[in-house]
Amino acid sequence: MATIPTLVFIRHGETDWNRDSRLQGQKDIPINDLGRRQARRNGETVRAEFPDIDTFDFVASPLSRTRETMEIAREAMGLHRHGYRTDDQLKELTFGDWEGITTEEMWKRDPASMEARNVDKWQFAPPNGESYADLKLRIDPWLDSLSRRTVVVSHGGIGRILRIRLMNEEPIVAVSADINQNRVFIWQDGAVRIV
Repeated sequence: MATIPTLVFIRHGETDWNRDSRLQGQKDIPINDLGRRQARRNGETVRAEFPDIDTFDFVASPLSRTRETMEIAREAMGLHRHGYRTDDQLKELTFGDWEGITTEEMWKRDPASMEARNVDKWQFAPPNGESYADLKLRIDPWLDSLSRRTVVVSHGGIGRILRIRLMNEEPIVAVSADINQNRVFIWQDGAVRIV
């Protein structure tokens, strides 16, 4: 794999569904007050790391939680709220028929499917949903197209695929990794920093 330009990854701020452990997927759920504080903190962190942040490209998933996170983070960086673009490829993994349901509820409704998911979270796709393997096929072309230093605001699933591609993590490890909403992942010069 060719070396990519510096990539700054921010997961969207917390939503009420995150707080309640609901499978969100591509449902358009807004961030909550904690999520807004997280976005501000992450923007301030990025600004401290990159004094020339205004020279970066900025791209977000089109879902409202990522757009609001991006806009708050950009303001915290001293930039205009709307100086970014969106890309559909950066949408979260879709959980299909499972969206809006907690994992606890799913264990009660369909324990066989939940067991299958635990056995192979990489290949498992809920009804009308995507697997992480599917998501990687969607993200690979986007990642390969990067030509300049970029700040991306997206989702936990996207962060997990980036860990596979940029940290050489095994898929089975990466799909269960915690992608903290109060940290920034910086891939630069072949190494990762989490700040």
